[in-house]
Amino acid sequence: MSNTPENSLPYCLDLLTRQRLHTLEVQIGNVSLGGDSPIRVQSMTTTDTMDTKGSVEQSIRMIDAGCELVRLTAPSKNEAENLRQIKKELNDKGYSAPLVADIHFTPNAAEIAAGIVEKVRVNPGNYADKKKFEEIEYTESSYQAELKRIEVKFTPLVLLCKKNGTAMRIGTNHGSLSDRILSRFGDTPDGMVESAMEFIRICEKHDYHALVISMKASNTLVMVQAYRLLVATMLKNGRCYPLHLGVTEAGDGEDGRIKSAVGIGALLEDGLGDTVRVSLTEAPEFEIPVARKLIAKYTHRNHVFPLPEGRVPHYSPYQQTRRKTNQQHNIGSNFVPVVFADLSNKKEITPANFFAFGYTYSVQLDKWTILDQAADYVYIGSKTLDFELPGQIGVVVDYPIWEKHYSQKWGYSPLVTVNEAATLSADIPAFLIVQAEEELPLELLRTHPKLTLVGQTEYGNKTHVFRYFYLNLAKNNILNPVILQFTENTTDEEVFQLNTSSDAGSLLIDGFGDGLWLKSDQPRKVINSTAFGILQATRSRISKTEYISCPSCGRTLFDLQETTAKIRERTSHLKGIKIGIMGCIVNGPGEMADADYGYVGTGPGKINLYKEKEVIKRNVPEESAVDELIELIRSNGDWIETQY
Repeated sequence: MSNTPENSLPYCLDLLTRQRLHTLEVQIGNVSLGGDSPIRVQSMTTTDTMDTKGSVEQSIRMIDAGCELVRLTAPSKNEAENLRQIKKELNDKGYSAPLVADIHFTPNAAEIAAGIVEKVRVNPGNYADKKKFEEIEYTESSYQAELKRIEVKFTPLVLLCKKNGTAMRIGTNHGSLSDRILSRFGDTPDGMVESAMEFIRICEKHDYHALVISMKASNTLVMVQAYRLLVATMLKNGRCYPLHLGVTEAGDGEDGRIKSAVGIGALLEDGLGDTVRVSLTEAPEFEIPVARKLIAKYTHRNHVFPLPEGRVPHYSPYQQTRRKTNQQHNIGSNFVPVVFADLSNKKEITPANFFAFGYTYSVQLDKWTILDQAADYVYIGSKTLDFELPGQIGVVVDYPIWEKHYSQKWGYSPLVTVNEAATLSADIPAFLIVQAEEELPLELLRTHPKLTLVGQTEYGNKTHVFRYFYLNLAKNNILNPVILQFTENTTDEEVFQLNTSSDAGSLLIDGFGDGLWLKSDQPRKVINSTAFGILQATRSRISKTEYISCPSCGRTLFDLQETTAKIRERTSHLKGIKIGIMGCIVNGPGEMADADYGYVGTGPGKINLYKEKEVIKRNVPEESAVDELIELIRSNGDWIETQY
């Protein structure tokens, strides 16, 4: 049983031109969402909702930073009731931003909140269902009986919201799909969409349409595919509700920003999204500028290359299938995407220049040390090298220099234009520069199968230009590998990370791209780590430990930022391991669904440790929990000692 539409059914208005999806306009207090309204920015408090003073002060910091909707947790009736006092004090201080109550397991708290705040968020996976990681066999009649039970439990809130003019977010989370949904649909985007649609149908049955929908996941592939599938389903049904975009548990620092931009940006590129929350394991007011910078990319875009309309994808936008390519050394076929470094603008190249992208040379030992995030190729332009490099890195040089100095040297390849490529023997590997928006040199590509294409464009609509390039390659059955080259000149490191991540994210999620070549005025170390971060965030290449870390809220039982930093310090060398760091038992087991290990708050000063979905140690004292986590990783054979 699957909702997945055929490739020809749309999930956006145009595959090659960004057109914003026109959704229903929903009024949330004094803020309109959807329709022709601007994309709104929101965040969530990390204070205890019973701490009125702290919640008011933090809400004010968020609003002053540009937050347009403020969400607070309401896990019980007491917190829901206290929202009234928080709202009053904010209003008394001249702040009228709408408040959103975040509800999980407590319908009576939701019903109280619906009479106080402007919006209520419910999670279908745990509002009326259960999550015990049990596999249940349902007959059709027993499944329908469960749906009826859910309707009875959910309808009172629907009627209250309709009566009070309160909006509602139906917020599906990949990690908290109910056992019932998992038993029928599996751990899939299909299940996420059906989970939301069950609640949407109940709302529509009562003519209640003040809805906002989200499909959150910490896995960007699942998140993007679920939103696309949701939109395709809503378009088919003839009614599109506003979309709340977010990558849940994105983490902190560079990783959190890149991961958020990959997932959120992939959707904004296609005109999907009415409100954004960037979930960082940082103070909530710090999320707002990040979200605003990301959104700005889609409100100030210019220099757009016009592309033809009505193209149909040659791939499924609802699952990642890597584009089939020929193998060129370590590029294409089944190899992970490669990363390029660029030293072409250096006056003189020395071994020290390679440190920024993962290579350290010891003069005393005459030895190179190579890190996990070491670039695979370096472009030196018209320069030459007077020292030997390790065999792991390929060198790309301009064609005249290659022809003069390196045509007989292993590990060196020319970067060529179409005219230069035509002079090469068909059996010589080379990198061919192509403008992604231009017609393909089909005759050359068919006679020179060893060319790796370096796709580039100067236009602002990079994602769509590269998608056009992708479709043309598929249409003409061209199997040459492709290096995606992106140029982003900005002095703002965060803007560089956000823009390149959103440009490349959608393409890599759709399986297009055998390598990344980022060009920028940013420091080379930033460029290199961003490239590897993008590949990690799109699950294209795993090169470091991944932290699935929640952004904290009023339910959090320990200092998430401090704890995440401690765990990162001890475990960041564990390549490919995923560690979930969750502030409370409400979201913990579900939200870190695909983590290898979990660190979850279960009570004040108490931590549960997980191996995948199974609790291994309960109520570990917080002061020893990190050490216990390390021991758990060690006992399962995943620990390696730090190499210095």
